[in-house]
Amino acid sequence: MKEFLRNKWFKFSIALIITLLMIIWIGNYWLLLGLPILFDVYISKRVHWAFWKKKGVKKQSTAVEWIDAIIFAVVAATIIRMFFIEAYTIPTSSMEKSLLVGDYLFVSKVAYGPKVPNTPLSFPFAHHTMPGTTKTKSYLEWINWPYKRLGGLNEIKRNDVVVFNFPAGDTIVVGAENPDYYSQLRAATATIKENDMRRGRALQSDQTYMKVARKYFAQNMEIDTRPVDKRENYIKRCVAMPGDTISSIDGQLYINGKAQDKVGEVQYNYEIRTNGTMINPRKLEDMNIAKDEISHSGSVYHMPLSKEKADKLSKLSNVSSMVKMVHGVGTPEDVFPFSEHYNWNRDNFGPLVIPQKGQTVELNLKTFPLYERAINAYEGNDLEVKDSIIYINGKAADSYTFEMDYYWMMGDNRHRSADSRYWGYVPEDHVVGKASFIWLSLDKDQSGFGKIRWDRIFKWIH
Repeated sequence: MKEFLRNKWFKFSIALIITLLMIIWIGNYWLLLGLPILFDVYISKRVHWAFWKKKGVKKQSTAVEWIDAIIFAVVAATIIRMFFIEAYTIPTSSMEKSLLVGDYLFVSKVAYGPKVPNTPLSFPFAHHTMPGTTKTKSYLEWINWPYKRLGGLNEIKRNDVVVFNFPAGDTIVVGAENPDYYSQLRAATATIKENDMRRGRALQSDQTYMKVARKYFAQNMEIDTRPVDKRENYIKRCVAMPGDTISSIDGQLYINGKAQDKVGEVQYNYEIRTNGTMINPRKLEDMNIAKDEISHSGSVYHMPLSKEKADKLSKLSNVSSMVKMVHGVGTPEDVFPFSEHYNWNRDNFGPLVIPQKGQTVELNLKTFPLYERAINAYEGNDLEVKDSIIYINGKAADSYTFEMDYYWMMGDNRHRSADSRYWGYVPEDHVVGKASFIWLSLDKDQSGFGKIRWDRIFKWIH
C-alpha cells in the first residue's frame, strides 16, 4: 500500500482531479493550459520547478527544507484565504453590541461563493498596501479581471452579517482616507459656496462648486484609485435585499412596510441625566460599555445603549431622566442621496427601493441622485446631465435597467455607524463573505488575561 501511495502516477492522478475540480469551479478553462506543468512536476520532471532545491539531492539542507515549508505554507494559506475563509477583526464600534471592538472573526468566502480576484498579482496576506508602509501598493494592475463569483453554499439573506469592500473607497485621499473622498469633496463644496455667500458674490450651481473642489483636491492632495477587491473591508448587517423598500421613522427601520425583525443588539445614542452624582463605572463596565463610548459633563452623560440596557440603566437610583437622541424629520444631515430633493437624515429617511438585477427604473432629475452612482461607478456607464436631459453612454435616457443586485447595509450601533445611509447601496460584486464565528475577543480596556472575553470565544455570529 505504501508503494502504491508513493507511486508518481497515483500522486499525479490525485493532483489532476483536484486541479480539474478547481478549474471547473473557477470556470476559467484557459487554466487547462497549465496541465502540462502539472504533468512535468509529477511525471516527466524535465524542468527544475523547485529551483531552491539542489537537483538530484535527496537530503536537503535545513535552510532549504525551511524555504520549502514556507513556500508551501504561503501558497496553501493564500488559496485558503482567497477561496475559503479569511480572518477579520472588528476595528470600530459600528456593530456594537452584536459584535465588539476587539472581536476576531472568521469570514466564510464559500457562504456566498468566493470572488475571483480582480487583481491577482499581489503580495501575500497584504490587502492594499505593503506591510510597514502607508501608501505603497501591495498589488499590480497588469492583470485586471472582471467580476466573477464562484458557486457558493447559500445566497445572502436579510439580517446576515456581511463583510464587503467599501463602495465609496474607489477614490481615496492618500494619507487621509477617513472620511472618504466623496464626503470630503461635499464638505469642501459646501465651504466654497458658504464663502461666496459671506462675501456677497453671485452664487453658482452646485455642479460648478463641485468642479472647483475637485480641482483643488487634484492640485493640493494626492488622489488615488483602488480596484474593487482592494478597497477597505467593512462589516455590517444586510438589512434590505434587492427589490426591498426601506424606510426609517425616528430611528425605527421598516422593510416593505413592516418594522424590522429584532435581530442583534441594536443601539442608539442616549442622553442620561443624574441627580448630580456619578454613575458607578463598574455598572457600565458590567454592561460592556467601552470607556471611549462614554462622554459626560457633570451630571449629563451621553452613550450608545440598546433598549434593554437603557431600561436597566434607567432603574438606577441616581438616574433622573433618559432620552434617545433622534434626528427629527427635516433635520439636515449629509446622507444619501445627497440631494435637495431628499431632506433625509440618519433616523428619518425613505421610502427607498433597493435596486434589483433586471429592474427598470424611471430616470428624471428627481430620481437621478438615487441611481447616479450605481449606473456610473458600479455598472460602468458614462453618465451626464445636459440641459435637464440625462445621457447614458451618449444617448438620452429616461429609464435604466440594472445589471446587478444591490443591498442596504447598516451597523447595529445605529448612531455610530458609517453605513449605507452615508454612501448608498452595496453592489453584489463588492460582497466578500459572511461573518461566521468569533475565535478570539480582546477587551482593550482591560489588561493581562482580563483582556480575553472568554464568553465570546468560538461564538457563532447571528
